[in-house]
Amino acid sequence: QVTLVESGGGLVQPGGSLRLSCAASGRTFSRYAMGWFRQAPGKEREFVTAITWSGGTTTYADSVKGRFTISIDNAKNTVYLQMNSLKPEDTAVYYCAANSNPYYIAGKRSEYDYWGQGTQVTVSS
Repeated sequence: QVTLVESGGGLVQPGGSLRLSCAASGRTFSRYAMGWFRQAPGKEREFVTAITWSGGTTTYADSVKGRFTISIDNAKNTVYLQMNSLKPEDTAVYYCAANSNPYYIAGKRSEYDYWGQGTQVTVSS
């Protein structure tokens, strides 16, 4: 069992930055690949980015490529999402998720085994 807790969300102006954190507890963190998803009101939860447990492989949705960066710190059992050049369309609840295959970059919601409770990100002037 893995428990994930997100933090770092908030209100930011367009063009601003935020860094989200996802702290994991429970089973050995390094046995999981990690991902971030987001869900805007009235929309489906969508994939944002993912990273292998070693941090050696990452992938991003086209909508965030070049603006968002995922990173992982296994010593701290934490995964981060650095979000720059934020746009109003980035407004959503952001969720981190753990995939029990540590070497596989999963892009589908169904491929993840554990989820956090989410943190709200609002981009507005």
